[in-house]
Amino acid sequence: MSTVQGVTLSARFPGEGETRPATSWWQDAWRRFKRQKSALVAGALFLALVLVALLAPVLAPYDPVEQFRREGLSPVGEPVGPNSQFWLGADGLGRDVLSRLLHGARVSLGIGIIASAIAVTIGLLVGGVAGFLGGKVDFFVMRFVDLVMSMPTFFLILLLVVMLSPGVWVVITVISLFSWTGPARVFRSQILAVKQRDFVHAARCLGTPQSRIFIRHLLPHVLPLVVVYLALNIPNAIFAEASLSFLGLGVPQPIPSWGSMIQDGFAYYRVAPWIAFFPGAAIALAVVSINLLGNGLREAMDPVRKT
Repeated sequence: MSTVQGVTLSARFPGEGETRPATSWWQDAWRRFKRQKSALVAGALFLALVLVALLAPVLAPYDPVEQFRREGLSPVGEPVGPNSQFWLGADGLGRDVLSRLLHGARVSLGIGIIASAIAVTIGLLVGGVAGFLGGKVDFFVMRFVDLVMSMPTFFLILLLVVMLSPGVWVVITVISLFSWTGPARVFRSQILAVKQRDFVHAARCLGTPQSRIFIRHLLPHVLPLVVVYLALNIPNAIFAEASLSFLGLGVPQPIPSWGSMIQDGFAYYRVAPWIAFFPGAAIALAVVSINLLGNGLREAMDPVRKT
């Protein structure tokens, strides 16, 4: 504002004087996430799968272990195909495939989510501590990570499952024990890069505690990687459980899982392909939706992105 010969002149630049409501980092991430239609569809699909798994006892028309020898098997003992009673057909023992598919989602998705969350948490702690502290701690921790990564993972998983006897929590434990090394190395590299930035040095000069620097200044920059590796590890854990169940070393019978259902349908792949097709399609659907959701969250939660 200026005065010329008693006349008051005012100049306002575009946007000047206008207050823009402050938004949090989570609100900005949600705004960016909503722009990605594929991620929204994938998120809705994954949420639907989780809800189906949680509501399986209500949605399933039959008990997943109940055998219908008369209705579910043909006169020659072959499984009947999809019909009005068994919408997705029956398996080799006359059990309803739809009921087993719904209950199998609880096992397969539960193992995938829990095992992946445990593995990523371990990787974040190990890699974060190694990268943040540096020095000898970093050296010895990363040599231990290299040692674990050099082991034949799948054969050790088979050995541990056989030694501990198959079970849901045994499968979760052994998958988690050998899935954290990759994320740990990536998280360490990210922490090493971020901790050299000016805002971290400024926080240290102001006397900010180390724990607050890690949580407030470093963790938001690692969080997109955490989301990505969580999304990547869930399909890997699902595949690992399916492989173990296919070999008869996963979830014990008669508890249904998508992997054990594929193993059940292997002997009938010519006369009753639906037994293995539907759980295989469920695994593919879950993997694709999780990957798309993870990519969308990575783009939305990256603190560098401000658009």
